[in-house]
Amino acid sequence: MSTRKESGADEPVIESRDQLLIPLQEGEKPREQWRIGTEHEKFVFRTQDHRAPSYDEAGGIRDILLALEKFGWTPVIEGGNIIAMAGEDGTVSLEPAGQLELSGAPLVSLHQTCAETGRHLTQVKEVGEKLGIGFLGLGMWPDKARADLPVMPKGRYKIMMEHMPRVGTMGLDMMLRTCTIQVNLDYSSEADMVKKFRVGLALQPLATALFANSPFTEGKPNGFLSYRSHIWSDTDPARTGMLPFVFEDGFGYERWADYMLDVPMYFVFRDGKYIDAAGQSFRDFLKGELPALPGEKPTMADWTDHMSTAFPEVRLKSFLEMRGADGGPWSRICALPAFWVGLLYDQGALDAAWDLVKDWTMEEREALRNAVPRLALDAPIPGGGVLADIAPAVLKIARAGLAARGQLNSAGDNETGFLSPLDEIAKRRSVPAQDLLDHYHGDWNGSVEPIYKDSL
Repeated sequence: MSTRKESGADEPVIESRDQLLIPLQEGEKPREQWRIGTEHEKFVFRTQDHRAPSYDEAGGIRDILLALEKFGWTPVIEGGNIIAMAGEDGTVSLEPAGQLELSGAPLVSLHQTCAETGRHLTQVKEVGEKLGIGFLGLGMWPDKARADLPVMPKGRYKIMMEHMPRVGTMGLDMMLRTCTIQVNLDYSSEADMVKKFRVGLALQPLATALFANSPFTEGKPNGFLSYRSHIWSDTDPARTGMLPFVFEDGFGYERWADYMLDVPMYFVFRDGKYIDAAGQSFRDFLKGELPALPGEKPTMADWTDHMSTAFPEVRLKSFLEMRGADGGPWSRICALPAFWVGLLYDQGALDAAWDLVKDWTMEEREALRNAVPRLALDAPIPGGGVLADIAPAVLKIARAGLAARGQLNSAGDNETGFLSPLDEIAKRRSVPAQDLLDHYHGDWNGSVEPIYKDSL
């Protein structure tokens, strides 16, 4: 989740509805300026007893952040607490229960993205070894109950945690017990955004399946392969899901702004503090009638904040976010942006991907999304068959898209090699969660404890 660094009180006040479209329009970039922004989260645990450390304890989350200063990272403060570290590689920030996230810098190539990931993991491992800390790449804590987990001192999280139980049964699980990998991608025009958004939504279930990596809850199999994805099905229906309107004629920036206006608010940020506006309407805010700030109208910073509080499978801000994948180890962190860059950043690949899914109905897309958390690659697809049947074809399209980009490293290799972990999963028709379950029922003897030995 995003980290605010300043109040934005001097930002322009929104006086007309047209201003709501500005961030979306300003996101348009010519192809040569398209970038790749990768975000990945991991669980933090004490190597001695696998406990999740608190923020304040010696060698805990705050100390981990501070230890990154030696690598050139700079603290970001909120309410007197260090809540993130900023640097050339982006921002290292905290999810609600202390999950550590790198929100990477916008980069030109996957070679740069994977190098950035490698630098980050090398740094946190060095810090972890000194503090007795390990890092786990999974979609969900394999053994922790909500009560086992700390809460980080970030104002927006307090508001969200109070609001979540009002609107769903699993919002607190989403906040406290899950990790993801995401990639942020650019578009050149409104029409380009629309096509990428539609392909991203339609094929998000395939990404969820390929990265499915959360089969355990509190030490036992939970009946799902991506329980993290299942959690989103009952988190908050007003701000999640597959967004049928994206596939309707006329979809574009205005329709997205309308959707965001209908998403209930969480907060307003003023003078370094979060003000609780949970459940209130941004439409009322535009009229100066927000109960949390009576008589005050929103700034552009408020609108940017609000756009970060919707959590659909694909999200539009001034770029598109692909949000369907479970957290995982180093090799799969690099594979997720490779999958989407290959599909969306070459016109031939984008057209081919759209041809594959353009005839699917909304009902079929919803059914696929609903089946994937439990079945992964065995989820039935429109027209017959299962996801595993089309995975090789989609990866072939992505591979062709990456080859066409012609982004080479110093050894002369293009970006297609980053798809190799996914090629192997598709070939075996078995996702990471199934491998974990095989271990659980086999050499792990019904325990999830050995999972910590294979940490990041």
